[in-house]
Amino acid sequence: MAERLAVYAGSFDPPTLGHVDLIERATKIFDKIIVAVAVNEAKSSLFSVEERMEMLVEIASAMPSVQIDRFRGLTVNFARDKGAIALIRGLRVVSDFEFELTMAINNHKLNAEIDTISLMPSEPYLFLSSRLVKEIAAFGGPIDHFVTPAVEARLRAKLGITA
Repeated sequence: MAERLAVYAGSFDPPTLGHVDLIERATKIFDKIIVAVAVNEAKSSLFSVEERMEMLVEIASAMPSVQIDRFRGLTVNFARDKGAIALIRGLRVVSDFEFELTMAINNHKLNAEIDTISLMPSEPYLFLSSRLVKEIAAFGGPIDHFVTPAVEARLRAKLGITA
């Protein structure tokens, strides 16, 4: 039987425990997960692609079926090139649904061989986003229940904030 490979793509700026939750849950469904950091020079990111990949490698170090990569362009093309059968997407709140549905339909039009699998986050992460984490951290708020300790340290260092 062929290996069932899925791609979980995003900006991961920074990776949150919500991302970790989805990665861990996706490993129960697929044989291999590629967590792919989107390279988009037009989008302003706090962390470089390399820094985001380093954080994800650290997070995934105990998950042997998870590989970290980067990509440019259409996610569905990256997934096709890697031999993936599915794209993993997080679906947090109702406001995400229309965007994710539009993306899934368009990705299916681009490549009907790759399905989109939407996973609902575990309850503690329903309203969690990287943007929210950066904002809370910038104002000196606690983020230890949103990110791993290593990500928290990097984020506070990047923002010049002591714990």
